[in-house]
Amino acid sequence: MVLLDLSQMAPLVENKTKQQQGEEKMPQPKVKLVVTGDDFGYCERRNQGIVDLFKAGGISNVSLLVNAVSAEHAAELAKRNHIPIGLHANLSEGLPVSQDLTGSTLLNKDGFFHGKMGFREVLQSGQLKMSEVEAELRAQVNRFCELVGHMPYHMDGHQHVHVLPEVREVFAQVLSDFGITYTRVPIEPGLKFCTFLPSHLRDFNAQVEKDALESIEVFHRHGIRWPDVYLGLSTMAELMVHPGYPSQPHQGGCGEGPDDFSQSADRLHELNTLRDPLVLNYYRQQGILLCAFKDF
Repeated sequence: MVLLDLSQMAPLVENKTKQQQGEEKMPQPKVKLVVTGDDFGYCERRNQGIVDLFKAGGISNVSLLVNAVSAEHAAELAKRNHIPIGLHANLSEGLPVSQDLTGSTLLNKDGFFHGKMGFREVLQSGQLKMSEVEAELRAQVNRFCELVGHMPYHMDGHQHVHVLPEVREVFAQVLSDFGITYTRVPIEPGLKFCTFLPSHLRDFNAQVEKDALESIEVFHRHGIRWPDVYLGLSTMAELMVHPGYPSQPHQGGCGEGPDDFSQSADRLHELNTLRDPLVLNYYRQQGILLCAFKDF
């Protein structure tokens, strides 16, 4: 994970609240920063790592994969530890939540989602039925409510599927219908200067940003909001991160087992970096207040 100079965000989200005359002046945060741990529910080790990081003050928000094998475990941990939680809507990895998708265009011949790039290929081919996308998104919101006991405080898309053409229209409508007012728009300042990324990631991230830019009008039209600044594409790690203790082989995933990303030591590296006292002290020194979508 790359450490970022978050103080540059201050002019965009500066707290403008004025002290009342005669009232004792207290330091006000320059930045309100949502640090979101994605893929909550992926496996118990990832779950525990995310909880430990939340307790250490390194993240302030989580996104739950309701179709992951340890989603119930994650939901219980969130309730027990009062962790602000939203939905990481998944249309690309593992098994669906909806029971009405037999033979669906969302699924391959084995009954699994098509994968990160496979989903995009089926969408581009014009074969993906938006009615099935809508059915699965609604099923995932309902499953979230069953697990957590309340509506998601925010809802974004696993592997950024929510900003893709056509999908974003359905996604925004579902958000509006359920009264979920916050999402993620992955447009990252300075991304084009991240030359340290391999070419295939640069190409993918550039396409994500293009799709995200085109989704703004859609989300605006439906009254959906998002943070002023997004960080997370350049780190592949609001600040999107993927911390946790690495998954063990055959333990975790969304029905197909854990992927290499989840088993990577990078997950522990992110966890340790985010809870490093130097990082936490930097937040305090720069007036950066970690918060969650429910705090707005």
